[in-house]
Amino acid sequence: MRTDTEASVDSSQHEGLAHALFAEREAANIPEAGAAAPRPIAAIAVIGGGTMGAGITVSALDAGFTVTMVERDPESIARGQVNVAKVYDGLIAKGRMTPEAKAATLARYTPSTSYDAIQDVDLVIEAVFEDMAVKKAVFKELDRVCKSGAVLATNTSYLDIDAIAAATGRAQDVIGLHFFSPAHIMKLLEIVVPAKVSADVVATAFALAQRMKKIPVRAGVCDGFIGNRILAVTKQAADFLLEDGASPYEIDDAVRGFGYPMGPFQVTDLAGGDIGWATRKRRQAAALAWGAPKARYVEVADRICERGWFGQKTGRGFYLYANGARTGMPDPEVLAIVDAERAKKGVTPRPFTPEEIMRRYMAAMVNEGAKVVQEGIALRPLDVDVTFLSGYGFPRHRGGPMKYADMVGLDKVLADLREFAQEDPLFWKPAPLLEKLVAEGRNFDSLNKAA
Repeated sequence: MRTDTEASVDSSQHEGLAHALFAEREAANIPEAGAAAPRPIAAIAVIGGGTMGAGITVSALDAGFTVTMVERDPESIARGQVNVAKVYDGLIAKGRMTPEAKAATLARYTPSTSYDAIQDVDLVIEAVFEDMAVKKAVFKELDRVCKSGAVLATNTSYLDIDAIAAATGRAQDVIGLHFFSPAHIMKLLEIVVPAKVSADVVATAFALAQRMKKIPVRAGVCDGFIGNRILAVTKQAADFLLEDGASPYEIDDAVRGFGYPMGPFQVTDLAGGDIGWATRKRRQAAALAWGAPKARYVEVADRICERGWFGQKTGRGFYLYANGARTGMPDPEVLAIVDAERAKKGVTPRPFTPEEIMRRYMAAMVNEGAKVVQEGIALRPLDVDVTFLSGYGFPRHRGGPMKYADMVGLDKVLADLREFAQEDPLFWKPAPLLEKLVAEGRNFDSLNKAA
């Protein structure tokens, strides 16, 4: 005989899965689609032949486009060619592609070290190092060589696309296309819409996503857009839990138990700790420049990076990766670093249950999601859900963070935030939108229907 609890779990999982399907379809419903027709795209250029540039190139080739890849010198473009060929060689090894099909596909691929090779392309996707000065230099070159009406896209994960567009004389043609790595496999494509871009360029980006079989989400310009902005705040909550008494391994276990394939510290090790370290340093400098209120900052990850432990690629991060292993083992030296940081800050560690860990982790995620919706960075709560379902491993049966909050009850999420705010009023301050919805007896889904 089935219990009420089992029936309730089945019901909530069905509701979450149904919402995920609806949200993915609805995410393509954007204001610009009705306002303009997409520009025709046949030839694409990709600037950069690293892992991301190669993945984007493969996505474009698989969608039937001709692709010119540009790198800065012969050695770099040779590496780019190897990166692209490696993907197809892997498919051949698995019996999913023939050598003849690989040859036919690569016949549409041209490597080059000259920007002049892309003067006739319809769309350019820049995928170079995540540095504003480097990206501006690339876009000045694109402005010089590309034909009138070419769409100029940046694959930046965090940077201000309005500032990148301002490096050109054609801001109306500049848009963000934030692919997720590996770009030829990951489904999410954040389409980031700067202030001066034309409606037909936005429509073109959504048409490109459809042709590439990606799931597109429209995002506004801010540091990190939808996904990485919310992820950064959620990771801060994990860092606070770490400093307050939970080990990185307990936190990862709790997040996996919730339904994620990996926990936040495993993800850090996979992506490379140096990437987050560079972002933290940039944000700290920006916060000081703005005179922002002094926020709590956990230095454990910085201490680990200072030792050159950047995760899987160095064999050591939050976990130990012996002999090139992909699965990490807990590291007693990391726990010693955590203990030292707690002692330095005068923190007396306390235990956390998996349920307590997830209450904080999800409260931080939902609260920042509410701010992203309130500011118009996401059009609707469902756009936050699709971003996390398709790009960040959020468990599909839970429907996405905003749907999850609706199912738990926004009043309960708000009560958690108010409880946690007694410890840290700045970080845990409830989003005004969340307070408003609770006061009105509404949920996030009511905003999806109103949009």
